[in-house]
Amino acid sequence: MSVSFGDVFDAIGRAARPEEAAVICDGAVTSWGAFDRHSNAVARALLATGLKTQDKVALYMRNGPEYLIAFAACFKARLVPVNINFRYGPAEIAYLLDNADARAVIFDPVFRQSLPEADLVRVTTGEPTAGEHAFTSLKAVDAEPLRLPRSGDDIFLLYTGGTTGMPKGVMWPSTALWEALATSRSVDPTKPPPMTVAALEAQITSGLGRVRYAIPPPFMHGTGLFSAMSVLSRAGAVICSRSPSFDPEATLDAMVAERCDGLIIVGDAFAAPLVRALDAQPLRWDLTRVTSVVSSGMMWSPDLKQGLLRHMPQAVLADGLGASEAASIAIAVTTKDVATGEAQFALADAIVVDPETLQPLPPGSDTVGVIAKAGPLPLGYYKDPERTARTYVVIDGVRRMIAGDHAMVLADGSIKLLGRGAHCINTAGEKVYPEEVEQALKTHHAVTDALVFGVPDPHYGQQVAAVVSVVGEATATGLIAHVKERLAGYKAPKRIGLVAVVPRGPNGKADYAGAKAAFQALAED
Repeated sequence: MSVSFGDVFDAIGRAARPEEAAVICDGAVTSWGAFDRHSNAVARALLATGLKTQDKVALYMRNGPEYLIAFAACFKARLVPVNINFRYGPAEIAYLLDNADARAVIFDPVFRQSLPEADLVRVTTGEPTAGEHAFTSLKAVDAEPLRLPRSGDDIFLLYTGGTTGMPKGVMWPSTALWEALATSRSVDPTKPPPMTVAALEAQITSGLGRVRYAIPPPFMHGTGLFSAMSVLSRAGAVICSRSPSFDPEATLDAMVAERCDGLIIVGDAFAAPLVRALDAQPLRWDLTRVTSVVSSGMMWSPDLKQGLLRHMPQAVLADGLGASEAASIAIAVTTKDVATGEAQFALADAIVVDPETLQPLPPGSDTVGVIAKAGPLPLGYYKDPERTARTYVVIDGVRRMIAGDHAMVLADGSIKLLGRGAHCINTAGEKVYPEEVEQALKTHHAVTDALVFGVPDPHYGQQVAAVVSVVGEATATGLIAHVKERLAGYKAPKRIGLVAVVPRGPNGKADYAGAKAAFQALAED
């Protein structure tokens, strides 16, 4: 089977009712007719600039219909969409564009100054300056379908943080991504989801599956974008906001106003403010229509699950473990009739293996293993064959992705997750790698050593913290500002403890446990 998302979006354009909503952003409706015509026009305009098949087009935008229209347009034109984290600084943006071999960039005007002086086709969603194309004016261009012969091997290049902190591009062939998102297209759990373009078109024409989901997480990340693709693939409506920060009250208002069936969140960073808003005004929002709340990418605490169920007892809460390198890996489902204790996950096409031998661990084993995911997978990392070989391995004849998640297999066969390896910090769904921040701190003239780690935070799940040893005069505030000049703001420590000696073992390796203890002792003084 070979499926191109360009053909998928063409099929949705034919089958969806043109007057129905595809994207509702801050109350403004983009209909399916407009979505189809505009994505056709953008696809033609991009090709008219001289771009060729599989040229890379970077998407540097906040949430809005333009992001999803541009994504569809790239696949329709057989170009490669590339996500850019809009929280990156200019140096990180320049690295990503160079690493991706980007030929074009579609950007919000607020990000214009962060773009490097590079030879790129530039398309802005705002008022264009010299040498730029206007995204909105492309609606007037020929909007007929392109009718290109496409391939299921056409890719999406999804950038995620690497182990060194620098972004890494994951190559998702269209067919593999289509298969990975299959269950989200299902409208009847007793029947298989549509797996061909013709079957999808028939499902949409029949009127089945047209859901409305609020998706506040950014489309620049896999959680937000994969969720949006799943909703759009059912000719449903994506409800979003251009706001640069999450507003729980505005999200709840939109869910009621737009009659949402479901909500996508990223763990406690979204669940906590939602529960606070609902508890403060329990009669303000009628959420009886909501049947599903899906979380991925970050811890989702049992107490917050219970809090949401108090206000929407009819909903099914799905706690998903996913990765840019494999999409869905495992899921835990909670309802009002199921205790909301520590989530036990059921793996989807995955096993837990010994990290040294890569042999599957039996149920009830005390060994901590790593998750190895099979099924539809990416080709690997763009221009990084060594990391691809480490991450994608063959176990007993089956190609699998070795996730960074540590886990144990319980006696009943369920999976207990223990957390990410390599001391990765997850703050509000953003991954921060300590080594990168440590190096940034050490570029300060007064810093002699530094260790960076995550500490619990009720809003963000974790916040970045550090212990630093210095010579001469240096302040925590000054060191934080120093890091922000070199890295994205969310990577900078929120708090820094100044110590005489940074804890390390006799072999010079980092003692993160000792560093956290020293930090805590300073906080208690």
